Amino acid sequence: MRIKHLLLSAIAGCLALGAHAQQNVGFRTANINSPVVNTDKTVTFNIAAPKAHDVSVSGDWEANGGKGTLRKGKDGVWTYTTPALPSEMYTYRFTIDGVTTIDPQNPFTRRDVGNVFSYFFVNGGNADYYQVRDVPHGTMQTLWMPQQGLNNTYRRMNVYLPPHYDETNDTYPVLYLLHGSGGDENAWLDLGFVNRVMDNLIAEGKAQPMIVVLPNGNASVDAEAGETEDNLSYMPVLTKYQKDYKNARFEAAFPQIVNFVDGKYRTKATKSGRALAGLSMGGFNTMFISAAFPDLFDYVGLFSAGIDYKGLDMNNPIYSDLKGKLKAQKEAGYKLYWIGDGNDDPWLPGVKDHMKLMDSLGMTYTFYPTTRGHIWANWRKFLLQFAPKLFK
Repeated sequence: MRIKHLLLSAIAGCLALGAHAQQNVGFRTANINSPVVNTDKTVTFNIAAPKAHDVSVSGDWEANGGKGTLRKGKDGVWTYTTPALPSEMYTYRFTIDGVTTIDPQNPFTRRDVGNVFSYFFVNGGNADYYQVRDVPHGTMQTLWMPQQGLNNTYRRMNVYLPPHYDETNDTYPVLYLLHGSGGDENAWLDLGFVNRVMDNLIAEGKAQPMIVVLPNGNASVDAEAGETEDNLSYMPVLTKYQKDYKNARFEAAFPQIVNFVDGKYRTKATKSGRALAGLSMGGFNTMFISAAFPDLFDYVGLFSAGIDYKGLDMNNPIYSDLKGKLKAQKEAGYKLYWIGDGNDDPWLPGVKDHMKLMDSLGMTYTFYPTTRGHIWANWRKFLLQFAPKLFK
């Protein structure tokens, strides 16, 4: 009896431990899956809300403006199915009786600026590059670098090292990839899936093995929210609401990032071994950095560049005489000046004006137009197009 009692006690203890270990499993509703990507590439959303009166979903797909109204079933489960969607990564949220929430059935979320979204993939195209495949993988490193001329002594960055970096003594070219307003050093990882994109492009032989550097481009904030002692309560906002927006301090200090990377990694530390690109605000930064330092980068990429001169101090050494700087950039030479934008992008007029200025100077560039607007679907697409053209 004593042995039986001990055995029962042990089983009870294990069950209690297991129950404790599972306390954070969550509140997913059994037998409900959401979202469900169907074989015809439609997507079905399901959520249990038996007492709700109105449930809708909003996402970043193009069909129906990314909107859908769910219908309530007899079991209290609300359901909506989209039209067929192109291959992409999509984000979405539910609104239940006026309250917006992520999908409780979907454990996969991403933060964009100060908002959190659920997400899913529709395979069979671009989205295949945004997911982990059975290919050699690169390594991600997060590190801090000392940087002078900005508010902070150290700034945070992420660095992608290509597959086999630690197995050879080879040197590698470097792509510096800048985020947009409200983003940070994690934006291209969390929403651009840059490490997966590079792994997959390199594995297919479409892109050269390269290092990719993702710096924090907010002059007054040295890392993403919660990553420093003094920004634990920092709520991410669009950069235009930060005190150092458009004062050129980040652009002026950029050569320090290049020097730091060249000193720490086995880089091809020449102009022909460097590329600079950015989305939105990062495209604005890229335009001015590449023009101010024409001997640093042979490859330049503007992804939906947020070119807006309003509020700029045109006497600032970085911003002044852009036309003269572009002339110097042309004379210094470059191998690729690549511009991508969507036909519904609100910043497209500024981008077109920049191309007209380049035309007037006889500067060559490649323009890649696409549909839709100022969205991550385009920026991921632009990276897929831009990266294979580098360092050939």
